[in-house]
Amino acid sequence: MNIGLSSFPTDYSMSATALGRTAEERGFESLFVVEHTHIPASRRTPYALGGDLPSIYWESYEPFTYLAQVAAVTENLQIGTGICLVPEHHPIALAKRVASLDSLSGGRFLFGVGAGWNAEELENHGVEFGDRWKVLREHVLAMKQCWTEKDAEYHGEFVDFDPVWVEPKPVRKPHPPILIGASSKWAIERIVEYADGWLPILAPDFDERLAQLNQLCEEQGRDPAEIEITVFGNAENPEVLAELAEKGVNRLVLGLPTVGEDQALKVMDGYTQTLEWAQQLG
Repeated sequence: MNIGLSSFPTDYSMSATALGRTAEERGFESLFVVEHTHIPASRRTPYALGGDLPSIYWESYEPFTYLAQVAAVTENLQIGTGICLVPEHHPIALAKRVASLDSLSGGRFLFGVGAGWNAEELENHGVEFGDRWKVLREHVLAMKQCWTEKDAEYHGEFVDFDPVWVEPKPVRKPHPPILIGASSKWAIERIVEYADGWLPILAPDFDERLAQLNQLCEEQGRDPAEIEITVFGNAENPEVLAELAEKGVNRLVLGLPTVGEDQALKVMDGYTQTLEWAQQLG
């Protein structure tokens, strides 16, 4: 079982270089950061958890720039988006950005993707809320062409381009793992169709969705072991961690609040026991 961290990094939280070095030194396997290109001032779309939307949603750094700094001062730490809002990017430009980061980091990039929850944010990028998952699918399929083909082309409803040359290619072959960050029944169908992993928040419906994932893999002839499962959550005791491992979870990602270095170090100190439990699992 691998243990990672997840954060909303800002200009008042622990710096990218300090966090990267510290996470790797302490034995964390990965670091995931969020993405919001902006938050619309209208606030028409309500915050899913209720109340006011925390300011970290619009204050967080652009993830690829941030993770490039992390990669520059680490050697083994996996770096990932948790999640990248793929419909808000042009697929050719995003394919190059992903491949560049994967290449520069020596093949350490984990591409967590999602379609977004804020309708106005998507609309500002020219994407209708109801189309967001269809757009994401085409963007992912188009990016796969850019990563794996010399003369890459894609022709769909939302993405359409004739052969193009996109370099560099990713170090990780055939491309960085695509982890879908959603937990609906439709998300599971999408994972089996065109993704390499599942990136949910650990919730009461996890077992139900996991059973659906395994069933769909069997129906469609895909080996469930090919699908990497990463969960955002916590483990109160070693038994919980062992149970997750038995269910096929490959990685548990622990939350790191948006705080300064002193407070962040204290939070990481609190995760020492979880790291020890993971090591005992082997």
